[in-house]
Amino acid sequence: MNIDKKYMDIAIGLARKAEGRTNPNPLVGAVIVKGGRIVGRGYHKKCGLPHAEACAIKSSGDLARGATLYVTLEPCDHHGRTPPCTDAIIKSGIKRVVIAMKDPNPVTDGRGIKKLKRHGIKVETGILESEASAINKPFIKFITKRMPWVRVKMAESIDGKIATKSGDSKWITTDESRRYVRCLRGKVDAVMVGINTVLKDDPLLLSGIPGLKEPLRVVVDSALRIPVTSKLFSTSGSHSVLLATTKKASFKKAEACAKKGISVLFCKAKGGRVDLMDLLRKLSWLNITDLLVEGGGELTASFIEQKLVDQFIFFIAPKIIGGRDARTAVEGRGVDKVKDALKLKNVSTRILAGDILIEAEADQCLRA
Repeated sequence: MNIDKKYMDIAIGLARKAEGRTNPNPLVGAVIVKGGRIVGRGYHKKCGLPHAEACAIKSSGDLARGATLYVTLEPCDHHGRTPPCTDAIIKSGIKRVVIAMKDPNPVTDGRGIKKLKRHGIKVETGILESEASAINKPFIKFITKRMPWVRVKMAESIDGKIATKSGDSKWITTDESRRYVRCLRGKVDAVMVGINTVLKDDPLLLSGIPGLKEPLRVVVDSALRIPVTSKLFSTSGSHSVLLATTKKASFKKAEACAKKGISVLFCKAKGGRVDLMDLLRKLSWLNITDLLVEGGGELTASFIEQKLVDQFIFFIAPKIIGGRDARTAVEGRGVDKVKDALKLKNVSTRILAGDILIEAEADQCLRA
């Protein structure tokens, strides 16, 4: 690994520290190097707080003058909640800036890089670009397509069942796998289930892990069948719930939900159900950049059939449930021929206390 890659790798590691906390902003890390040693470091900790470059410059003090800045994303050149990072870099006396990836925002169009060069600062780009892009996939999709990154999670037996024929599903996977999911909930912006999952399992959909945020909990419920006795209602005062519905829903029921502190979002209908594309668009208006879909089988199938899934997270338990009437992870219509099956890419596997965790991305996803 050459010297630039070495320091950029450190900057990427810093950026990862804020995973799940910066949305809708990107993960960004920065280090300042002078005389072969790191004299400053920083990362963007939360939306509204100082950017990584500003934090690194502050930590380096006067040592930034004449130094090299390594930053995972092109420095901003616009006023938002914080001032432009380009101004801070120029003022600090930094003489060289190494950037992993350019800002994907179409409005930016390389403005930060151009400004630094105009002020005599040497700029290099593309150092560990793919690694920097990988940690910011939700941000990149959100800023370029105004759509959230969609992850679909499934927990199933080795024969593809998510419950027995009687509907029992507690618990197919191990405690470690379920903790992994709770941690994931604490990093995404929203968790989504279909109404059938609420009616059968009555889930809380919370992380429950100290130090992690709680996601917006979204229920796709085209007719507002959700019972007011559900656990989601009992916790709506402290943790947000949103019901995505259609004109089929009773206005009286919608009012009752609102009085309980639950938001009701009316969406277009498609085939008698909530139009998922319309729902995703509207969630993006709420700055939802990273969405975790936790089922059930019909909702998962709808996302797959409409090519709306970016990433799959499969937990496969070494158990066989069997039963032709047992629920499966993906229901819906399915495909007629194997050649039409959805193909996955960037597949990784590991073992979690005996369960197999498979993470992969959809080879075909509707990006606009």
